[in-house]
Amino acid sequence: MRSRIIMSMLTGGILTVSLLLGAGPASATTSSARSASHAPSAATVAPPDEFGTDWHDPVTAAPPVGRPNSRSCEVALAEAQFRDFTPYRGTYTRPSGCGDHWSKVVLRLEGKVKGRQFDRLGYLRVGGVEILRTSTPEPSPDGIEWSVEKDVTRYSETFRQSRDVEMLIGNVVDDTYTGVIDVKATLTFYAGRPAHTPDRVLTLQNGTLTTPRNSERIVAEVYATGSGGGCEEFWYLTVPDTAPYSCKAAGGPYREVQITVDGRLAGIAAPFPTVWTGGWSNPFLWYVIPGPRAFDVQPITYDLTPFAGLLDDGRPHRVEVSVVGVPAGQTGWSTPVNVLVWQDAKSRHVTGGLTVHQVGDPVGSPVYTPGQENRLDTQGGHRFTVAGYVDTSHGRVTTTVSRTLANTSVHRWTEGEDQDGLDATWTDDETVTVQGAGPARTTHTRRTYTMDGATTIGTDGRLRTVLTLADRAAVVETHGGRRAAWSLLDDTYAGDAAYTTTVPRDQRHAVGTTSERYRLYGSQGCYDRRLTTVQGVLTENRDGC
Repeated sequence: MRSRIIMSMLTGGILTVSLLLGAGPASATTSSARSASHAPSAATVAPPDEFGTDWHDPVTAAPPVGRPNSRSCEVALAEAQFRDFTPYRGTYTRPSGCGDHWSKVVLRLEGKVKGRQFDRLGYLRVGGVEILRTSTPEPSPDGIEWSVEKDVTRYSETFRQSRDVEMLIGNVVDDTYTGVIDVKATLTFYAGRPAHTPDRVLTLQNGTLTTPRNSERIVAEVYATGSGGGCEEFWYLTVPDTAPYSCKAAGGPYREVQITVDGRLAGIAAPFPTVWTGGWSNPFLWYVIPGPRAFDVQPITYDLTPFAGLLDDGRPHRVEVSVVGVPAGQTGWSTPVNVLVWQDAKSRHVTGGLTVHQVGDPVGSPVYTPGQENRLDTQGGHRFTVAGYVDTSHGRVTTTVSRTLANTSVHRWTEGEDQDGLDATWTDDETVTVQGAGPARTTHTRRTYTMDGATTIGTDGRLRTVLTLADRAAVVETHGGRRAAWSLLDDTYAGDAAYTTTVPRDQRHAVGTTSERYRLYGSQGCYDRRLTTVQGVLTENRDGC
């Protein structure tokens, strides 16, 4: 069955092309572009017995991006139709009338597509800085529209002068796959008290990074995605070479995204198991509600401040990102890097040093058990601690970063892969402590990702997929040992869909029920929204707070 998954997922040679607790400072939401509000009302009529030629526009339960009640200015970034792998190129010009320091900057992407098309992966860059990585929904024959919003205030320094714009959603249009992806991207700038944003937003130049010599805080963000039309799009299902399965990786499914500075490990992270909208052999799961993060790929963040004393020497330093577990010589991951820098305005040169660098070896232990139902049990993990100091105009500041990764999974499949299931959990536990002249400030973030699903194909060619996918995070901030802020995120998707394979599209008799519940509680309040669809009709749209 894995070969069927390969064909039904992101085929066609995809290019590299917060409220986000612990995943970065971005916040995003996807909503129906045909609806005037973020929360389109649920259906008042009974859903059909099976999918037809049209369905509700894509929606997610994620919260909308908050917007200040102040003067705003909108700038068009890109407007293009993607038929192939030719990037859109244009020029961004700063808006007039809203100053050059803003309280918020919001990116909005609007798209539409009709006919037949695979899901596609894309990016949007301004001045080389990646401000959005996204994928597309698969269309209905009658056509769909969707939109994505994202808080991009942290890239304000990039927007203060004219920049080149590049956007690509790699696509293939022919006699079979007819969907042309039509998109428009805009930035809206809000006047008011300027947000506290990085002083510089840098990109790597030929794999190297040169920071200002007075940098006192440095954070790298990596938009890591497994893609490319091969097995790394569903890396969590790969098995060792000894097991009879269509996707191989010598070390099994354990993956870890690492960043190094001059060859020295500087950060580790667990990748999120993103499922694109053709995933798990069943696009009927995703026609209305995409999986978490599918339309707004969130970057992995690494606090590189312990290395600031080394990086601030005015020389270029090699910064590299790699993915543990990918078979040697095999491609399939894209890892563009942005670097956010905060400077000490009262110092020309900030000095410092690295004081702690404790690195264990990544552990991955897949155990294959053959049988009528083959089974692969995997346990993997890694621990990392680094600390360093910088001597600033306001005293010595020491930053300590500790991160612990763990992955457990059970993969079961039968001969021919007509039954194929996975039950997996990933945890990424990070603590960042900053100690200066005042009380220590600590942020503890525990990210948990879960996937529990199975696809079966009966003797009659009927394919059914049942899947639950969750993105969870718990964040606690303390000052001097006292809790200052906290939050709990739980974004859970569940779906059950079936259709008949190896028949024309109009004979699939597809049915499916999908749901998403996005809950966010904490010291800043509460948000709770639930969506349900049946055969592509939105039947529930309920707020719980």
